[in-house]
Amino acid sequence: MGDAASPLVTTRWLADELGAADLKVVDATWHMPASGRDAAAEFAEAHIPGAVFFGIDAIADTSRDLPHMLASPEIFAEMVGALGISETDRVVVYDTVGVFSAARAWWNFSIMGAAQSFVLNGGLPKWRAEGRPLEAGARAPAPARFDASPLVGAAVSATDIRAGLGRPDAPQIVDVRSAERFNAEVDEPRPGLRRGHIPGSVNLPFPDLLDGGEFKDVAALTRLMAAAGIDPDKPVITTCGSGVTAPILNLALGVAGHEQMRVYDGSWAEWGADEKLPIA
Repeated sequence: MGDAASPLVTTRWLADELGAADLKVVDATWHMPASGRDAAAEFAEAHIPGAVFFGIDAIADTSRDLPHMLASPEIFAEMVGALGISETDRVVVYDTVGVFSAARAWWNFSIMGAAQSFVLNGGLPKWRAEGRPLEAGARAPAPARFDASPLVGAAVSATDIRAGLGRPDAPQIVDVRSAERFNAEVDEPRPGLRRGHIPGSVNLPFPDLLDGGEFKDVAALTRLMAAAGIDPDKPVITTCGSGVTAPILNLALGVAGHEQMRVYDGSWAEWGADEKLPIA
C-alpha cells in the first residue's frame, strides 16, 4: 500500500488489488439532504467493480433524533456483515466527491475493529479521470461475520465535552466547518441551529486539507495544523456540522503520522440546537 502507516491508498494500488478475496471496496457517498441527490441510486448507475454501498444514514443509531449517529457494535457488525465484510478484511472506502463522506465510514470501520481500513485518495473522480473500470447494478455479497471490538471513547458526547470546558488538561477541540460558520457570520444550513462554536475550540476547515479531492502532502498538512494551533501529539476531538466531515481531520492526522480517532458524534447538529450548551 505504499506507506504502511498511512490510512490512504492510491487508485493505482486499488486497481492492482481488485479481485483479491480479502479486499472489500465500499462506496460511502453521502449528500447533504438539501442537495436532492440519491447516493444509493448513483451507486447503482456506476461504481468501482465489486464495491458495496455503505449507507451512512442507515448503518447508524436510528433511534436518535440526530442524523447518522454511530451504530451500536451489534448493529454495525450485523449490517456490515450483511455487506460481506469481516473485521479481518482490507477495507477501502471511497466517495464520489474525492474525500468527503468516505472519511466518516473509514472512522466507523476503524473504531469498530477493522484494523486494515483505508480511504481511496481522490475517490471516484480520480478513478474516473484515469479511465479505470466501472460497473453498474447492485450485487448481493455472501454474508460474512464481523466481530466488532469498539474503541472505547472514540465517539465523544456533548456531556464529555462540557465536562472538560475550561480545564487545562481538556482535549483540543477542532471544528472543521467553514470559518464563516465557526465565526457565526452566516446561518447554519440546518434550520433551528444557533450560530457560533464550542467555547475554546479552534477552526481548521476541512477543504483546506485537500487539493482537487486529494490530501495535501504531509508537510502542508503539518503547517496547516500548526497554524490552527493544533498540537497533534496531544489529545484531539474533531467536530463539524453533523459528524460526517469531522473525520476528514482525523484522517489527515493519520496521514501525518498521528493517530487521533475521537470525534464529537453529535457535532453542531446537537450542540447548536441545545440552548443549555454554551457557545462562543
